[in-house]
Amino acid sequence: MGRQRTPKAGVESPSGGSGGPAAGTYEIDTGRAELIPDGDNPNGWLLKLNGVQSSHVDLADPLRLDFEYMRWIMALVQSRWPVPSGWSRDKLRALHLGGAACSMARYLVAVYPESRNVVVEIDAKLAEYVRSWFDLPRAPLLKIRVGEARLVTESLADASRDLIIRDVFAGAFTPKPLTTAEFIGQVRRVLAPGGVYVVNCGDAPALTLARREAATISGAFQHTAAIADPAMLKGRRYGNIIIAGSDSPLGQSPTLPRELLAGAVPAHLWNDSQVRSFGRTAQVLTDKSAP
Repeated sequence: MGRQRTPKAGVESPSGGSGGPAAGTYEIDTGRAELIPDGDNPNGWLLKLNGVQSSHVDLADPLRLDFEYMRWIMALVQSRWPVPSGWSRDKLRALHLGGAACSMARYLVAVYPESRNVVVEIDAKLAEYVRSWFDLPRAPLLKIRVGEARLVTESLADASRDLIIRDVFAGAFTPKPLTTAEFIGQVRRVLAPGGVYVVNCGDAPALTLARREAATISGAFQHTAAIADPAMLKGRRYGNIIIAGSDSPLGQSPTLPRELLAGAVPAHLWNDSQVRSFGRTAQVLTDKSAP
């Protein structure tokens, strides 16, 4: 990952030669990372990037996801590739656009032991720290590829991934080049038949971006689904909406809606017609359109 830099005043360097997490603030290529112990869990660590909560890791349990939206995404993925089944042994090929602490990639390795996960992280220094802190599964189970998410996606071979998860933010929102129809065209090319594209869309109460993302994804895929809590869907606050697209049906498991409602933050599952209705009047995002 490159040579370790001498930390600036007030910034910690990685702990010890053997690695492992140490609370502190760290210089990274895109700003600063803060590693905070979880006061309720001796094995838990919260990662903040430039002041924004970005990931949580339980060192003893990769199946524990403290961020609700991550649990929603993994519930949708497992409804598409149920476990136990042959998929628990097959090489589910996942591309994670946006790395942070690699929480969802760790989860998939635990659920699908033969899966192959590539995590794309733009910040090389952060990737170096995360490898040191969290004892991540090694390649080929989990690789961290440093690079810009769109450029990396465009470089991949046709039909080379079963699952692509976009969880990339610059501040509170996803960079526009990762939301457009042109980018989704690359996603479709890289996805194998029956593959699934899942995005974490952060939006304000007006839901303008979420509607445009719904319109753009609906225009590219035959089947869609969305997950969010009722307050978010009603436009009452800033938060996360999970939107997914595939050429195979999504969210068909009868247990998925109950699982989503049973979480600490109950969520609703929208089917294809609801997603299309939500985005019907919105303008599709393109490389040339206004933000």
